[in-house]
Amino acid sequence: MFRAVVSVLLGLGACSAGAEASEPCPGHFAVEVLGSGGPLADDARASAGYLVWIDGEAKVLIDVGGGVFLRFAESGANLQSLDAILISHFHADHVADLPALLKSGSFEKADSPLTITGPSGNAFFPGLDEFLRVTFDKNTGVYRYLSTYIDDRPEWPQLDALEIDAFADETKKIALSGEAKISAIPVNHGAVPALAYTVTVDGVMAVFAGDQSLFSSTFDEALADAEPALLIAHHAISGAKGQPRGLHRDPSSIGDMATEMQAQRLVLSHNMTRALNDRVESLKAIAKIFSGPVEIAEDHSCYTILP
Repeated sequence: MFRAVVSVLLGLGACSAGAEASEPCPGHFAVEVLGSGGPLADDARASAGYLVWIDGEAKVLIDVGGGVFLRFAESGANLQSLDAILISHFHADHVADLPALLKSGSFEKADSPLTITGPSGNAFFPGLDEFLRVTFDKNTGVYRYLSTYIDDRPEWPQLDALEIDAFADETKKIALSGEAKISAIPVNHGAVPALAYTVTVDGVMAVFAGDQSLFSSTFDEALADAEPALLIAHHAISGAKGQPRGLHRDPSSIGDMATEMQAQRLVLSHNMTRALNDRVESLKAIAKIFSGPVEIAEDHSCYTILP
């Protein structure tokens, strides 16, 4: 398994492609796409997952979809080094591998609790607190044998849960002890409470737009003219297929999003086969609106943001 390595900041030469996956993404600040696929097991891609590297250490994990457990191991990362796990929403292709990853982490020594964030719930989906309770409660949880993560037993790894209001018209800043500055932004994903995230290191931002429709006005307003070095947007549908107004942005809307925030580079992930089959048309639609570089992510694609 190999990862493609790509430079993000203008003026930097591309890092050498083909670095073995057990090596950290190079640079002071980098992003690795652990899972570039969606919910269908039809293209050999893991579902959604993104890893932020700072000085060779894995520090922030965004989403833990199916297959991310394996990709996380292949990346050479370990749970002990993480400062936070950020969950965008509770569709299975964004959170299914969380119990497996935490089980692996239970074998590692943890000096402090691991921050985990996620959206609040509604009548159709649990919020983060309920999700953790029904998954890990010591008496009723599906994986009750991992209850030490939420049982306040300091001799075992612990989760420090932060549930974020997915229906607020504001950005929530997340306090961490490390270098990364993180914000959560509510987005519209139909009936699903959902969040996008930004990760900023030394004043340079990466945006993880997550699953969102074009009705994500809070997101659009919060990031207007933000000039992120990297925008990862989800390429789930083509312009001709799917329901762009309900769950996901179509390519033209992705182009609008990238242009409005003045992104330096756009990476398309969460690549559904139906969209990949129309990738030529999708890229043309984006190029009509967004003039910057656009790439389609693969599992283990790596983007160096600050060298």
